Amino acid sequence: MFIKILLLVLFFGTMIGIGIYSRRHATDVNGFVLGGRSVGPWLTAFAFGTSYFSAVIFVGYAGQFGWNFGIAATWIGIGNALIGSLMAWVVLGRRTRIMTQHMDAATMPQFFQARFDSPALKIASSFIVFVFLIPYTASLYNGLSRLFGMAFNIDYSICVITMAILTGIYVIAGGYMATAINDFIQGIIMLVGIVAVIAAVLNGQGGFTGALAKLGAVSDPAVSETPGIFNSFFGPDPLGLLGVVILTSLGTWGLPQMVQKFYAIKSERSIQKGTVISTVFAFVVAGGCYFLGGFGRLFGDKVNVKTDGFDAIVPAMLRDLPDILIAVVVVLVLSASMSTLSSLVLTSSSTLTLDFIAPMTRGRMGEKKKLLVMRLLVVAFIAVSVVIAIVQAKSNVTFIAQLMGISWGALAGAFLAPFLYGLYWKRATKASVWVSFAFSSLVMIANMLWRPYFPKLLQSPINAGAFCMIAGMILVPLVSLVTPRLPKEKVEAIFSCYEKRVSVPVTDAIADEGEAEKGDNA
Repeated sequence: MFIKILLLVLFFGTMIGIGIYSRRHATDVNGFVLGGRSVGPWLTAFAFGTSYFSAVIFVGYAGQFGWNFGIAATWIGIGNALIGSLMAWVVLGRRTRIMTQHMDAATMPQFFQARFDSPALKIASSFIVFVFLIPYTASLYNGLSRLFGMAFNIDYSICVITMAILTGIYVIAGGYMATAINDFIQGIIMLVGIVAVIAAVLNGQGGFTGALAKLGAVSDPAVSETPGIFNSFFGPDPLGLLGVVILTSLGTWGLPQMVQKFYAIKSERSIQKGTVISTVFAFVVAGGCYFLGGFGRLFGDKVNVKTDGFDAIVPAMLRDLPDILIAVVVVLVLSASMSTLSSLVLTSSSTLTLDFIAPMTRGRMGEKKKLLVMRLLVVAFIAVSVVIAIVQAKSNVTFIAQLMGISWGALAGAFLAPFLYGLYWKRATKASVWVSFAFSSLVMIANMLWRPYFPKLLQSPINAGAFCMIAGMILVPLVSLVTPRLPKEKVEAIFSCYEKRVSVPVTDAIADEGEAEKGDNA
C-alpha cells in the first residue's frame, strides 16, 4: 500500500507542478488553446497518442473485445496504429496545420465556419462537440474506478472526484502546453507499464506459447462451435471485428480533441517526426492493450461477465500481480485517463467559448474574458461529467464501450467526412456538411434510445458509429454534386495556402542538374 500511495503522490505532484510551470504559455487564447502553435514533434505525438488511448481502451475495450474475439483483438490495435495514427498524420497532419493557420481557426467549429462560410455551422458543430463529449468523459471515470477499487478498495465517487479535481488544476493553470508536457510523461509511463504488465500476466499463464495453447482449448458454443477459435487469426466474428477496427481507427480522423493536435504542431519537420513517433506509440500501447485483453477468457473462473460486465475482465486479470506491478498499472491507467480527460475538457471549453459564447457578445469579449470563461467552463464541464459518471455507475446504465461508441460514432460520423473533404476537395458544399451533421447525430441518438428497433448488425453502437462514418464519406460528395457550390473566389482564396512558395537551403531541397541550370540561367 505504501508503494502504491507513494507512486500516486509523485504522479499527482508532477502533474500539478507542470501545470504551474506552464502558466507562462497560457496568457492569451492562442497560448491556452494551441500552445502558441509552437509544440514540437515529441510532445504533439505523445499528446495525440495519450488522448487516443485511455481507461476506455485498457479496461473497457480490451476486456470486451478480447473476450469476444480472442487473440484476434490485436488487429484492433494494429488498425489503430496504421489507420488511426500513421494515416491520420499523413493524410491530415500537414494540410490541417497549413489551412487552419491560414484561416486563423483554433477549433474544429471555427474551421467549418471559415471553410464553408457559415457561422451557423460553427454553432451547430460546437453544440455537437459539447453534448457528445460528455458520455465519453463519463466512460473514462468508469474504467478508472474499476482499477482503483481493486488496488485500494476506495469508493468510486472518491476516485472520480479526485481525478477530476487534479486534472482541472493543471488544465486551468497551464492550458494546452501543460496537457502536452504531462501527456509526454504520461505516455512514457504507458509504454513501460503495458510491456511490464503483459510480461507478468503471460508469465503467470506459462508464457506466450503456454497461454496461447490454453486459449486454444477454451470453447464457447454460444459464440462458435469451431475448436481453437479464440486463438485463431481473425477470431469468431471477422465482420464484427472489422466494425470495431473502423470505429476506433478511422474515428480519430473526425474527433475534435484529436484533430486539433495538428493545429498546434510547430513545423513541417515536426509533422514528419511526429508521424513516426505516434505510430510506434500506438503499436505498443494499443496493440499491447488488445493483445493482453485477448487472453481474458483464461481468467473466466475469476469473473462473471453476465453479472459483473466486461469492464471487470481486465481488473480480474491483474488482481494477483505483485503489488509493485499493480501500482504501475494504476498509474498507467491514471495517466491514460487524465491525458484524455484533459484533452476533452480543453476541447470542449475552448469550443464553447470561442464558437458559441464569444460570437453572441459581438466582439465585446476580450482576451482576458475569453480565458476566464474557458477556465470556468473547464470546471463546469468536469463537474457535469462527474455527476453523470456517478449517476451512471449507481444505476448501471451501460458499459464503457457503449458509452464511448455513442460518443465516437456521433462526433466522428458528423465531422470526419466534412473535415476531410473540406481539406482536399474544393467542390464540397455547405449543405453536404449539414446533412452529415444531422445524419450521424440523429442515428446515434436513435441508437441510444431505440436500439432494439435497429437491424441486428447496427444495434451495437460500435457498428452504428462505423456505419455513420462510412455513410458520411458517401453522403458529402453526393449532396455536394446537387447543391449550390460556394463562391469560387472564396474557395480559391482558402486553398491558396497550399500554393505558397518558400525558399529553403540547398541542404533541404537538392535540385537535379537540369533544374539547377535553369536556375543559374534565370
